[in-house]
Amino acid sequence: MKIAVCVKQVPDSWAEKKMVNGVLDRAGVDAVLNDLDEYAVEEALKLVEANSPTGESGEASGHSITVISMGPDRATEAIRKALSMGADDAIHVVDDALAGSDALATSLVLAQVIKNGGFDLVICGTESTDARMSVVPAMLAERLNWAQLTFANSVAVDPTTSSVKIDRVTEIGLEKMEAKLPAVVSVVEKINEPRYPSFKGIMAAKKKVITAQSLADLGIGADSVGAKAAWSSVKDSLPRPARGAGIKLEDSGNGGTTLVEYLAEKRVI
Repeated sequence: MKIAVCVKQVPDSWAEKKMVNGVLDRAGVDAVLNDLDEYAVEEALKLVEANSPTGESGEASGHSITVISMGPDRATEAIRKALSMGADDAIHVVDDALAGSDALATSLVLAQVIKNGGFDLVICGTESTDARMSVVPAMLAERLNWAQLTFANSVAVDPTTSSVKIDRVTEIGLEKMEAKLPAVVSVVEKINEPRYPSFKGIMAAKKKVITAQSLADLGIGADSVGAKAAWSSVKDSLPRPARGAGIKLEDSGNGGTTLVEYLAEKRVI
């Protein structure tokens, strides 16, 4: 079984962010592996452990995990993090023409990499913390013409029937779903607890292969991606306003009433 895990490098959630000419300034902030993608990497590792006699991926087990990412050169930092967790290798799509790509262009590029790789299963996080769109997994499934199983709270693969089963999180509870492989699965953050890379894993990741691919390698024209091809754009943005000093409510015996009146005024209650 060949598993692909799509990951993204994003600005640190705790970093102060700003927009420059309608585009998020990524160069001026620390960048990390998207938090929600760590759950996807972990779930891929758990699936291999559950279906491998040795409990490990690689040629000996018959299973492999490939990390796929699209981004600038510095995205290799996030890719190495995923490799240090235990993934086997990676494909990094890097091309200057990709700057400013939207979700449609991203799914186009990732889908082509997946088609070329002959994967059986694709696992994604639910969304990236910089865009919060949660649409790329569905777009990938559509482009690949594969089944999509999204918002999974648990995932199980049965190699004998070449099928995958999930418990899908919905507004009213869990829904059991099943599909034949190949399929695209997105996982929620409560599905597992991502492992911390060990020192051995970090050292091993330095030797693992990251294959760089360009748009030309994928047969995709530069006019299909990037800011000029994007279906949406940011027309205006404002910095977050400074936090106010707040209001101090004095309690002279009627503090509870005063608090309730204040909350009602602000339409909190």
